Amino acid sequence: MSEDASGSKMDEKVSAAMTQCFENYVLVDVGANLTNKKYSRDLDSVIQRAKDSGVQKIMVNGTSIRSSKEALRLTRIYPGNLYSTAGVHPYDAKSWEDPHTLEELKSIANNPECVAVGECGLDYNNFSEPNIQRSVFHKQVELACRLNKPLIIHERGAQGDVVEVLNHYMDRLPPVLIHSFIGTAEEAQIYLDQGFYLGITGYLCKDKSNSGVRQLLEGGQASLDRILVETDAPFMYPNTRASKLPVHVKGALTERSMTFLQRYCTFQRNEPCALPAIVEMVAAFMHKTPEEVALATAFNALKLFGLNQ
Repeated sequence: MSEDASGSKMDEKVSAAMTQCFENYVLVDVGANLTNKKYSRDLDSVIQRAKDSGVQKIMVNGTSIRSSKEALRLTRIYPGNLYSTAGVHPYDAKSWEDPHTLEELKSIANNPECVAVGECGLDYNNFSEPNIQRSVFHKQVELACRLNKPLIIHERGAQGDVVEVLNHYMDRLPPVLIHSFIGTAEEAQIYLDQGFYLGITGYLCKDKSNSGVRQLLEGGQASLDRILVETDAPFMYPNTRASKLPVHVKGALTERSMTFLQRYCTFQRNEPCALPAIVEMVAAFMHKTPEEVALATAFNALKLFGLNQ
């Protein structure tokens, strides 16, 4: 056998091994709204598709007392695959008027399957009054500090106030994830300087600015040890056909990830099986391999939230 033929066969073996390795990666989706009614009829299939795509662990967001209870219930149906969070989203801050809310939230968050407090935070674009939101946010940060569980923060148009609230607890603040970050590179730097983590979603496809999430990744401003990936399903569908998505990023998407994305996900209902495509886009923007991003983000999630390996 010639050296060229031998070398070619070796290259094929290495390529096959790398493909198998990537297919077996433990991808972690740190934010999916699986309590959403859009999954009520086929949740088993949604979770199986996630596993088939490489997403072995999913954190189910709690955004109200009801959804936090339901998220916790799901972790017991799918142990080792699903983990939950417990929080009251700024959209639902008015619901905190119920005097039992804090005790109910504490009771849910105390469970070992519940790995974080949130989503909580501030959103000045929608619904509840800012003063009510700030009061409710303070109470949930205090709870996270007491339980020593990470915080998952939703923020829209309120970064200054979010940082101000968190600064009150800085000497005992647990790790913080800024969920579904869609801000500017400057805003990202403020969070990174505080030691916070950033959650990256399919918003990458929608971002058209020259100073947003794409710039954050391309410029190397955010290192892999501060990034986690999430689908925010059923929201934040990664529209890989977006005209503004760079050619080199589209070219980095594999047939395998696109099969899951195009066959099972839509603008109306994103799924966790979209995560491999998000990882590939993050890798392309950062000039890394998908393997590097998959391993780093999974490691960050396992470490940050104490997920069972």
